[in-house]
Amino acid sequence: MAQRTNRMFTLASRPKGMPQESDFKLVEAPVPEPADGQCVVKALYVSVDPYMRGRISEAKSYAAPVEIGGVMVGGVVGEVVESKNPRFAVGDIVQGEFGWQEYALTDGRGVRKIDPTIAPISTAIGVLGMPGLTAYFGLLDIGQPKEGETVVVSGAAGAVGSIVGQIAKIKGCRAVGIAGTDEKCKYLVDELGFDAAFNYKTTDNNVEKLKELCPQGIDVYFDNVGGEITDAVIPLLNVKARMSICGQISQYNLQKQETGPRWLWALIVKQARAEGFLVFQFADKFQQGAVEMAGWIKDGKLKFREDIVEGFENLPKAFIGMLQGDNTGKRLVKV
Repeated sequence: MAQRTNRMFTLASRPKGMPQESDFKLVEAPVPEPADGQCVVKALYVSVDPYMRGRISEAKSYAAPVEIGGVMVGGVVGEVVESKNPRFAVGDIVQGEFGWQEYALTDGRGVRKIDPTIAPISTAIGVLGMPGLTAYFGLLDIGQPKEGETVVVSGAAGAVGSIVGQIAKIKGCRAVGIAGTDEKCKYLVDELGFDAAFNYKTTDNNVEKLKELCPQGIDVYFDNVGGEITDAVIPLLNVKARMSICGQISQYNLQKQETGPRWLWALIVKQARAEGFLVFQFADKFQQGAVEMAGWIKDGKLKFREDIVEGFENLPKAFIGMLQGDNTGKRLVKV
């Protein structure tokens, strides 16, 4: 077979504050030949997600940072184009953590086959992949919503938040979203069925706005954002409220840490619980979650939007834009 060229983005420098396109470098190398037990996957869709910001900083976290010169991490849906692994045939559609590259060599560990007849293949890195499962387990296992309760979601128009609010509705709750544009708020209410949503960028007083939209107080808070938005939620928590801490995107690009109100005392008064989580802790239940969500999609109870950027070379731009909140729904790059 003629030698193919692999394009990949490596980390050129650790960003200071908001990443720049110059922090990533597009490099080319020959596609390696598969040995026994290996296969080559050609990328079709590449995911960009908020967690990647942490992976390109030196701060100690739950996973090792990407090395300078290393291929940028990320979930990929692709097609097997060469195989010496009996589990995978040429033409199989698969999902794996192959990173920002057009071709990946894999031994098949951590790679799952995707059935293109169930849903569009892109959903394997969206609503039926890591973001959707984050919403599912973060709300149901950590937040534990009960019928009639009020669930507030920050970053509500993103890949995770937009699913959280809809699952809250499926479970009989009142869903209130917080987002950064009027268009996003309209999308949440008119298309996804949230009970209410507000634009924090044009709201003078977030606490008063939440009081108005959550007359019965807040029972579950799903936090994707942190910072001032979370500070505004705390005074309205009900007794025995649960906070599911998924992300803190307002803090990821700060060069100097913000000082905020010290509100842990509120958890004592309200006998409330704040719990952080990583989706991987639910890995043994992923299949069950994906099956239930696929059923909801089929029944029209769960809608999703994909914000697709065309062109492999646009990966850094798509990633930076997502960190700045210019996406609605799950942002993907179509290779």
